Amino acid sequence: MTHKRPSPAARASRSAARPIIRNKRKTPRQATSAAAFELAPPAPDDPLLDFMPVPHVAARSNSITPDVQRAFIAQLAATGIVTQAARHVGKSMESLYKLRQRPGAEGFRAAWDAAIDRGVARLEDCALARAIQGEERLILHGGEVVAAERRHNEQLVMFFLRTRLPHRYDQHRDIGPGHPVYQKVAAAYAREQVRVEEDPVRKAAAQRTLANKINQWHKAFIKLWEARLEAVGIDLADPRFAERAAQLGAEGRWPTETPAMFDGLAEPH
Repeated sequence: MTHKRPSPAARASRSAARPIIRNKRKTPRQATSAAAFELAPPAPDDPLLDFMPVPHVAARSNSITPDVQRAFIAQLAATGIVTQAARHVGKSMESLYKLRQRPGAEGFRAAWDAAIDRGVARLEDCALARAIQGEERLILHGGEVVAAERRHNEQLVMFFLRTRLPHRYDQHRDIGPGHPVYQKVAAAYAREQVRVEEDPVRKAAAQRTLANKINQWHKAFIKLWEARLEAVGIDLADPRFAERAAQLGAEGRWPTETPAMFDGLAEPH
């Protein structure tokens, strides 16, 4: 069977879709984390940089010009870190985010998001490499390296299997109403809710809180009532007021307000 070599256009398309990862370590085998790699900056003819920059009506010396915008996007695609890309072009995060929100920045925003996607792809590639290849750990004895072993992160491996092949490895993907596991958890949650609501300690605490709140309402009501009487010229300290209040009370024509009238509100239902 013969294999046809892909055309240059096809190779360029694949390269743009999956950017090249460059190892920053002097010793390649020591590169065991995403921080040890960076993406090669996109070429000037990369489709990522072929966006419509945000226009400037009257550009100033500190304006984020089209060239600066493309340099920022290129660095963002290479690192995946906005702060690092902003530092690379010498612009503040605030000015870049303001530029992103300006009218006419649709192309710049799209290129920004695409560059972030490349950074996420870099992280995914590094994590996948670690899941497959493992990490080399040096074995020390007496302060000297005597051997090396390769360890694999089983949790990382299962993460990729569940996300890449969920129909085979994600046992909880289809759990929902009607599923035995779902119904079991729902029943346990309902029982716990009943237990919490019937807890005597919790009910007593709620009762105390409600009683304190009702007492505050009663005091505020009395204070407001007395303030209104004083506003119409009634002196509550005048003995004649107390005598008149007692007389009307005896006739059943004086409103009596006591905390006992609020007791019913504090009773548990």
